[in-house]
Amino acid sequence: MRLVVQRVSSAEVEADGQVVGRISHGLLVYVGVARGDEPEQANWMAEKVANLRILEDEQSKLDLSVRDCGGAVLAVPNFTLLADAQKGRRPALGAAAPAEQGKTVYAQFVAALRQFDCRPATGVFGAHMIIRSVADGPVNIILETPQQNPAGEYTSESPASRGQVEDNEIAEPEVDQK
Repeated sequence: MRLVVQRVSSAEVEADGQVVGRISHGLLVYVGVARGDEPEQANWMAEKVANLRILEDEQSKLDLSVRDCGGAVLAVPNFTLLADAQKGRRPALGAAAPAEQGKTVYAQFVAALRQFDCRPATGVFGAHMIIRSVADGPVNIILETPQQNPAGEYTSESPASRGQVEDNEIAEPEVDQK
């Protein structure tokens, strides 16, 4: 699975001319399901989203999760997150799950968000949608399902994390106040 998680002040999704999902303060999450993804990965990703500390506390530090501050999640299915555009000009979509598998895993992701009290709103799987959002920050995080070892346990290294620095090595960027 691959997710794009965006902190928002508000977001809504429209399908067939109707608003089908709307949130105020919280997270807009685009959900891409890959071939081979299972409901267990959806559960893991939902727990990660529910507890991801990317909302600001009283000191304006990224230290609160959507659960901590009573926010909500708008989950929008998006198979194009699995596109590979490294060759040619037309993205290859072969890494995306077939429709039935994608729909099942997406539904499990939403169900798991409910279990974590994230008050999910949703888009419509397979529909053409119009998404409107007001980004807050901006704060955008890409999450990928980590690899599983032979025992079925998730390892700490995902494809996106290779070569990254530790949290304590990251300095706050300087902002020019002029």
